[in-house]
Amino acid sequence: MTETVDAVGLLCPLPVLKLRKRLTQVAPGTAVLLLTDDPAAIIDVPHFCAEAGHVLTTAETDDAPYRFTVTRA
Repeated sequence: MTETVDAVGLLCPLPVLKLRKRLTQVAPGTAVLLLTDDPAAIIDVPHFCAEAGHVLTTAETDDAPYRFTVTRA
């Protein structure tokens, strides 16, 4: 099952902070879907995943809301 974080309407750094908080609440291997319309998330989410060791499984950034699926390491 995929968890969802709805961060539509929130600006940097709140979408990544909400994603980080949800990832700490789920078991390793769990996928979390982040929905956001913050343009900075296109840069911030991949950077966060690289720094924290999580896997950015999908990134759909053609149209807002952007959809990122991150799997907890």
